[in-house]
Amino acid sequence: MKKRYFIISFLLLVLSFMLIACTSDETTSVKETDKEKDTKVETEEQVEIDPFDHSEKYTITGMTFRFGDPPPLSSPGLDAINERFNVDYKPEIIPQGDYIEKSSAIVASGSMPDLIGFPGTDTRFYQWAEDGAFLPLDDYLSNYETLGNIPDYVYNSFKVNGKIYGIPRYSQPYPVTPIIRKDWLDKLGLEIPTNYEELEKVAIAFTKDDPDGNGKADTYGVAIGENINPNFNMGTYWDFNAWYHQNDDGDYIPGVISDGRKDLVQFFANLYKEGAMTKDFAVLDWASTNTEFYSGKAGIFVGGVSGMSEAYFEGLLAINPEAQLVAIPPFETPDKSKGFTIGSGYSGILALNAKLADDEGKIYRALEMVDFGKKYYPRDEKNPQNADFDFYLGKEGIGYNMENGAPVQVPTFSSEGLAPSTYFLDNREQVPADANINYADDYKLPELKEMTTSLQEMFESNKLYVDPSYGVLSPTNQEKGTELMQFLINEQSKMIAGQRPISDWDKLVDEYLKKGGEAIIKETNEGIKEKGYTEREWK
Repeated sequence: MKKRYFIISFLLLVLSFMLIACTSDETTSVKETDKEKDTKVETEEQVEIDPFDHSEKYTITGMTFRFGDPPPLSSPGLDAINERFNVDYKPEIIPQGDYIEKSSAIVASGSMPDLIGFPGTDTRFYQWAEDGAFLPLDDYLSNYETLGNIPDYVYNSFKVNGKIYGIPRYSQPYPVTPIIRKDWLDKLGLEIPTNYEELEKVAIAFTKDDPDGNGKADTYGVAIGENINPNFNMGTYWDFNAWYHQNDDGDYIPGVISDGRKDLVQFFANLYKEGAMTKDFAVLDWASTNTEFYSGKAGIFVGGVSGMSEAYFEGLLAINPEAQLVAIPPFETPDKSKGFTIGSGYSGILALNAKLADDEGKIYRALEMVDFGKKYYPRDEKNPQNADFDFYLGKEGIGYNMENGAPVQVPTFSSEGLAPSTYFLDNREQVPADANINYADDYKLPELKEMTTSLQEMFESNKLYVDPSYGVLSPTNQEKGTELMQFLINEQSKMIAGQRPISDWDKLVDEYLKKGGEAIIKETNEGIKEKGYTEREWK
C-alpha cells in the first residue's frame, strides 16, 4: 500500500513539474509576444512626420501686439491663409498700448494661445519660459529655410536652461554710430578723427573756427541731449550699454561703470568747458537734439543705415547746400580691440505654447506659418511673378499695386484685411546674413544715400562685438535697473557740467554697487555662464 502511494505521489510530482514547465514556456512565449508588440509600437511612433503635410486641418490661435489699429477678424487675407495652410487661424492682434495688461490677463486665465508675441524688452518671456509655459524649439527649427538660418548668437538670447524657447522678430544688426560734417572738415583742412584726442580737437575747431564760413560764431562740435544721448561711443570699449569690461574677479560689468565710460565722461567734460557741445544738453529732448544738428548748428551727431529721415536731411541741405555727412570709423581701444557692438538682432519675440507638445503635426503647421511670415524677398523678387510674394501682399490689384517697379500696398490693405501679411504674428522679413543688401537703396536723396553707404562700408570692414548679456534676466535689474541707470546718468551728467568732480568716479561706482549693482552683476554673470559664453565674441 505504501509502495503504491509512493508511486502515485511520484507521478503527481512529475506531472506538476511538467505543468510548471509548460506554464513557464507559455508565460515566456506571452512575454516575448508583448515585447514584440511594444517594439512594434515604438517603431510606429518613431516614424517621421512630414513637416509640410497639410492633410489634417488644425485650429491655430495666436496673440501679439501691433502699433495702430488691428485688422478685422474676418477678411479675404485671413481666408487666404486658412486655405493655403489648411487651418482655422484665429489671431488676436492687440494695440501696443494695451498689450502687456491684456496679454497677462489672458495668460492668467489659463487661455494662452498656441502662439504668443512679446516686445523685445519684455521680461515676461523669460519668466514664463522658466515656468515651463513654452515649447522648446531646438528639434524643429532646422526644418525651415528662414527659421533654420537665423544666427546662433541671436537664438542664444532666447535660451533658458540650455533650450531655445523664442523666435526673434528681425532687427538689422548695425548700431547707430557717430557721423560728421565732411564739408566742415574739408573747409578747415582737417581729417576724419581716429581717436578721442583728435575728435576733441575737431569739435573745438567746429566751435571756434567758423566751419560754415558765414563769419558768425554760430556753430559748435557735438549735438547731444538729455541722458547723455547720443553717448558717442567710438567702439564697444566705450559703449555704456555693453557688457565688455571685466572686474578683478573676471566677471563682466556694465559699460556705464567701466574705465571706458570714465574716459568718455572726461571727454564730454572737456568739450563742455570749451562750449564745444550742446550747452543745455541735460534738459534737451531727442527731437530738439535732432534739430540742433539738422539746423546746421553742430557738426557731429549719429546716424544709421536704416530709419533715417529724408525730411531732416532735406532741411539741413536747405540751410547748408554743401552739407556732406560721413561715418566716423571705430577707434582702436587701449586693449587693441576695434569695433562697435552688434545689435541684438531682434525687436520682438514669438513663443509656442508648451501644450502643443502633444500634437507634433500642429507644431509643424504653426512653425510653417511663422516661417512663411518671416520670409525674405530680394528687391527684384518683390513682384507678382513671385507667387509667394504675391500671395503675401494679397495679390496685385487687390492688396497692392506695382508703381515704378516697386510694390505699393493699397491704403486699406490692413483695415480691410486685404493682405495676408497683416495677419502673421511676425511679419518682419528675416534678412539672411548673405542677402547682400544695399541700405542706400531705401533712400531717394543722393546725399543721404552717400552717408548710408559710408556707414555700411564702415560696418562691413570692421568686426562687431556680441554682447553676452543679450537675453539674460537679472531679477535685481528688473526691480532696480532703471532707477540705478538713471542715478548713474544723472551723476555723470553732473561730472560733465562740472558739478561733481570726475575724481569721484570710484566713489560713484561704489554707490552703484551698494544700491543693487553688485547683485545685478552677479545675476547677469550667472546668466552669461548659463548660456555658454566663455570668451569675448566678435562677428
